Amino acid sequence: MRIACTVRGEGPPVVLVPSLGRGAGDFDDLGRRLAQAGFTAAAMDCRGVGKSTGPMDHLTLHDYARDVALVIACIGGAPAHVVGHAFGNRVARCAAADAPALVRSVTLLAAGGQVEPDADAWRALARVFRADLPDADHLAAVATAFFAPGHDPAVWRDGWWPEAAAAQRAAVAATDPHDFRGGGDAPMLIVQGLGDRVAPPANGRALRDESPGRVRLVEIADAGHALLPEQPEAVAAAVLDFLRLIEAR
Repeated sequence: MRIACTVRGEGPPVVLVPSLGRGAGDFDDLGRRLAQAGFTAAAMDCRGVGKSTGPMDHLTLHDYARDVALVIACIGGAPAHVVGHAFGNRVARCAAADAPALVRSVTLLAAGGQVEPDADAWRALARVFRADLPDADHLAAVATAFFAPGHDPAVWRDGWWPEAAAAQRAAVAATDPHDFRGGGDAPMLIVQGLGDRVAPPANGRALRDESPGRVRLVEIADAGHALLPEQPEAVAAAVLDFLRLIEAR
């Protein structure tokens, strides 16, 4: 198997795990900002995305967490900070729970899994992976599931990997949430869009309340589930403030 990464910068390592059925390119802006701030940013393509390969059947989140551990080993960076967006937030938590010696901190962007999406957003999320949809219908689904009102979903017109998404969904269903929910004992940052319909803000608040003192929550207005293309500066500021705090300890 092979896990492809885009690596930028030199300094403390940060592994970036993307959203459901999406790739490392979603982290281009954040990765550049991390590199400019003195970090090594390694944005990974999960199995079945881009040039990444590997078994896709009968996976659990523990398999994806081992892929994160492989990336950390390959960039020579243990312990590393791990940042996960949407689906990637579950992988990040699982990596921290399974291999605490490898993970210095966990950052969750658009963390969900406890408070369910609204019905329209849930249906739209499934439709974004349908290759048979007309472009206008596909963009409408992307807008509903991922973007707050007023943001252009066309930035995510492309970059969808349906087979990878199906394997990732199956892995979530095959994993006991108690295995990863708390993300081990690593310091945690949660960055949540206040307009997120797939991972409503109550998810981040619940995680913060379960681990007071260990979990920092930053809520960003005018952002949905996509978050990264919607509010790149606010996301980067929250992440960098947190990573610098951890590095200063």
